[in-house]
Amino acid sequence: MIKKLLYILYIGMIYPLSALSQINTDRVMTIGKNALYFEDYVLSIQYFNQVINAKPYLAEPYFFRGLAKVNLDDFQGAESDCTESIKRNPFVANTYQIRGFSRIRQDRFDDAIADYRKAISIDPENEGYWHNLVLCRIQKKDYETARVELDSLIKISPKYSEAYLMRTEVSLKMKDTLQAMTDADKAIEIDRYSPSPWVSRAMLFMQRGKYADAESDLDEAARLSMKNAGVYINRALARYYQNNLRGAMSDYDIAIGIDKYNFVGHYNRGLLRAQVGDDNRAIEDFDFVLSVEPDNMMAAFNRGLLRDRIGDYSGAIQDYTSVIDEYPNFIPGYQYRAAAYREIGSLQQADADEVVVLKSQLEANNSKNRNSSSKDKTRKKSDKNMNNYRKIMVADSDESESKYKTNYRGRVQDNNVNILPQPMFAMTYYERKDEVRRQINFYDGIARINEKRLLPHKLLLTNQEAALSEKQIAEHFNSINNLSAVIEKNPDDAMNYYARALDFYLVQDFDNALKDIDECIKRKADFYPAYFTRAVIHYKELEYRRREDRFDLIVSDNKTAQVNSIDYAKIRDDFDKVIELAPDFVYAYYNRANILTIMKDYRGAVNDYDKVLELEPNMADAYFNRGLTHVFLGNSKLGIQDLSKAGELGIYSAYSIIKRFTVKEK
Repeated sequence: MIKKLLYILYIGMIYPLSALSQINTDRVMTIGKNALYFEDYVLSIQYFNQVINAKPYLAEPYFFRGLAKVNLDDFQGAESDCTESIKRNPFVANTYQIRGFSRIRQDRFDDAIADYRKAISIDPENEGYWHNLVLCRIQKKDYETARVELDSLIKISPKYSEAYLMRTEVSLKMKDTLQAMTDADKAIEIDRYSPSPWVSRAMLFMQRGKYADAESDLDEAARLSMKNAGVYINRALARYYQNNLRGAMSDYDIAIGIDKYNFVGHYNRGLLRAQVGDDNRAIEDFDFVLSVEPDNMMAAFNRGLLRDRIGDYSGAIQDYTSVIDEYPNFIPGYQYRAAAYREIGSLQQADADEVVVLKSQLEANNSKNRNSSSKDKTRKKSDKNMNNYRKIMVADSDESESKYKTNYRGRVQDNNVNILPQPMFAMTYYERKDEVRRQINFYDGIARINEKRLLPHKLLLTNQEAALSEKQIAEHFNSINNLSAVIEKNPDDAMNYYARALDFYLVQDFDNALKDIDECIKRKADFYPAYFTRAVIHYKELEYRRREDRFDLIVSDNKTAQVNSIDYAKIRDDFDKVIELAPDFVYAYYNRANILTIMKDYRGAVNDYDKVLELEPNMADAYFNRGLTHVFLGNSKLGIQDLSKAGELGIYSAYSIIKRFTVKEK
């Protein structure tokens, strides 16, 4: 979420750059923003440092350096940089936004509130600033002010569903359940294809005891959400209240399948398994709970009961004893331990425990105060009353409200999950590891280049490029210097130009990279990797420049970026040349299909994706993108079929998109 927030903020920023007289300041600033855009945060900071050293009076480099530091979780450093930027230009609202965000992450909500109020004074209709301001009020439990500010936000943006959801929470805190339900209904009316409003209303139904209605809303949330364990945990509770134990256990299974470390899921599933006699698997759940919280005595006691039932009396006694040591007045512990002692023939210990039980019963008969559990079917996670050991666990109030307390954002567009194609492939030296989907991208021609050691590092094909470390950054700057010296002595070797172009590309200096690739092509016109890399760099330049309606991105200094089909045609032409030189190079067809999609030539894109899958039948990215393209063409059935295959091959976000389109069709 943080990365998406910051992506929107810094690209959307319109900074009044003065005309810079020194030769490289503008260019270094642009390279730094390129690096920031493509998530090379350490590299971007180095470029911004250069600009600050050259022209310390500029506000912009401090702002962007602060933005990079936020992405690296250096919130104090980010705050300091934003403060320096504000000193130089106090009229840029987004600088207060980022400083406010940094202060939130340091739990300094009063200071953050001051920043958001200042940002609103500059840009009074910005939903993101109001949103974060209200969340700070909620953190401070200032519900009266939060409600007033939410009223203002709703007047500004009456279609902003998150405002109604936040007002639902605030109304509940103020015991105004009628307003809370009205707002939840309104949020669903506005944004029925988002899971959040359905979950919010379901929680209201749960509080009012309308468990069937809550389950129905959670059914919708489950259909719409990406893999969200919390939705299934909540639906399990609604089913449990309706005595649907099997349905509840099924939901806990799904939740744990999504999040295998889900504590509440394991604990509650253990209780339900015990109720239906699935003792051994219930013990496994409580084993997990105790591995996470060894001092969880309710889990220990429940495991003791289960061990008792399966005849593991020594294990049961061990669990009962740990509970009694912690809670010496917990009489059921003595009762069950006494019975277990008798089973193993330890009569003296059994007698001693039974004496404790007898004394307790006599005292209870003479006392009006009895230590009993409440009649509720559930208990809070923080509840330590051992008499509630059989009750289903629910999250504490603060935990259940955490969604809004942490969901800080910059603009309303963040509210919706983007349906974006899988990215372009590039030739590079570094790849970001994907623990879920470990695919190997191979092509004979690239393997031969690597075998001949024509480049300083092994060349990789990937659409998951990795950011550089400080050591790698320094290495590539040194390589640029070394190759420059080599090229000066021998200006005719095409591979030296290509190698240096890759170095420039990796440090986000696209202009020099393109110059070197052009020189490479002049000397070796049949070298297809040069055309491929040139196309990718041109695409990245356009990606950085182009204005997207949804995000309102503006990236040149006070000028709206102008990108048209001619720009993309140049990229397509380079991929055409790659395919001419290497007709079996699957990644050129894939990248060209992506470009054709941007150019709205969907049928041409489908033809290229078809070719990709003819050459490489298990390429998940191509199935995913072809599926989206079919959907754009109105062929939802074919699109869902492709998305299903992409999900099968490891792109799990495909399933959430399938759910969306399935719901819309209905």
